[in-house]
Amino acid sequence: MPENPALFSPLELRSVRLRNRIGVSPMCMYACEPDGLATPWHLVHLGARAAGGAALVVAEATAVAPEARISAADLGLWSHAHARALEPVAAFIEAQGAVAGVQLAHAGRKGSTQVPWVGRRWVPPGEGGWTVQAPSPLAFGPHSAPPRQMQEADIARAIAQFAHAARHAVAAGFRYVELHLGHGYLAHQFLSPLTNQRDDAWGGCFEHRVRFAREVARAVRAVLPDTLALAARLSVSDWLEGGWEPTQALRLGRLLKEDGVDLVVCSSGAIAPGSAPPGGPGAQPPYAARMRAEANVRSGAVGAITEPSQAEALIASAGADLVFLARAMLRNPNWPLHAAQALGAPAPWPKPYARAVGG
Repeated sequence: MPENPALFSPLELRSVRLRNRIGVSPMCMYACEPDGLATPWHLVHLGARAAGGAALVVAEATAVAPEARISAADLGLWSHAHARALEPVAAFIEAQGAVAGVQLAHAGRKGSTQVPWVGRRWVPPGEGGWTVQAPSPLAFGPHSAPPRQMQEADIARAIAQFAHAARHAVAAGFRYVELHLGHGYLAHQFLSPLTNQRDDAWGGCFEHRVRFAREVARAVRAVLPDTLALAARLSVSDWLEGGWEPTQALRLGRLLKEDGVDLVVCSSGAIAPGSAPPGGPGAQPPYAARMRAEANVRSGAVGAITEPSQAEALIASAGADLVFLARAMLRNPNWPLHAAQALGAPAPWPKPYARAVGG
């Protein structure tokens, strides 16, 4: 057992100081129907994980416009009202010693769906859905919305919507903004040759396919205070022949660093049905190590990270700068506090809970 666990060493991203290397991944709650406003669920869900010892708590994929949502129950951040609804959430996270983060997202062709516990079928405009847009008019699957191909004005509008949402994120009190450039959503749809079949300045060669992601990053960085952290979540591989692959992702990681991105969170898959990494804890974390070493940018690791020793090994070996947990945090909001005890690090349990520590 290490005397000073690397997992519990601090990390600075610009002027944002994280108390340890554990982040709560953004996880859709589908708790906002129908207006995209944060609810008490978000305060309790995200606040509990901040009190549980995580250094960074990132709110779910948060739509930059109504038509950017996955479903009508998605969280949004396209108006002052949405920012005001999130203010108490960010404030409570920060009051627990964690950093409040938010992931900005646009679903593109994966939008206008049912919530997952009902199904994933397309919800047509006449039934509460909306017209979805994508780089090319290719549906995600046989039961998905038929997308309209984006024109120049649509692309410019989407980039501006990300910047507009970032301003609202700052107003709400978030100090970490993550751009969702993966998991088959709009930015990833531009990146992957499987979904981007354009032959203009937004498709075709690598430089054209990465243009949307880079312009979003530049636009958001331009409106964020220089002290705040900007991250990007990438799907490093499509896991499909002819798709987006790690060599391209590493090239993009280098470019995103030039564009002002401070951390690249390395996930994979979800560009099309069946495009998923193999199961088990070893499939995705190596991407973070490659991104850190080969793109020379700080990286975050994801993917079936469940054990303190596993997370410690990733950080201690320079395999990542941060580990992001999702399902493990759903099962146990106090995972970081238990991990600290397991690794012999100080475990700052909230004082109201201190009577429960140590049996």
